[in-house]
Amino acid sequence: MRKQKKGRKFSRPASQRKAMLNNLASQLFLKKRIKTTEAKAKELKSFSEKLLTKAKKGDLASRRYLARFLRKEAVKKLVEEIAPKYRGRQGGYTRIIKLRPRPSDGAKIAIIELV
Repeated sequence: MRKQKKGRKFSRPASQRKAMLNNLASQLFLKKRIKTTEAKAKELKSFSEKLLTKAKKGDLASRRYLARFLRKEAVKKLVEEIAPKYRGRQGGYTRIIKLRPRPSDGAKIAIIELV
């Protein structure tokens, strides 16, 4: 029985899950709005909000921490452009908008964007 296990598996090994979340987060910070499945959007929300909270500090240690997960361009944009906008905000940096299911396979689709 699965109890107290955090996160979704997405039928992938851990390394592929991490890579997928890292890529989704990089794209979210670069484009500010992406379209993906609802489950991936919900998982990305908590992951990206933790990164954004870390980026609000803006020091070298937080940049290096972010570099573990995001691409260089995404780290730069996050720390220099996005994080200063959310200085006074305590959380809730992203919004998920549910769309209708994908016609081909019926997967639930959502847009995740920065507020």
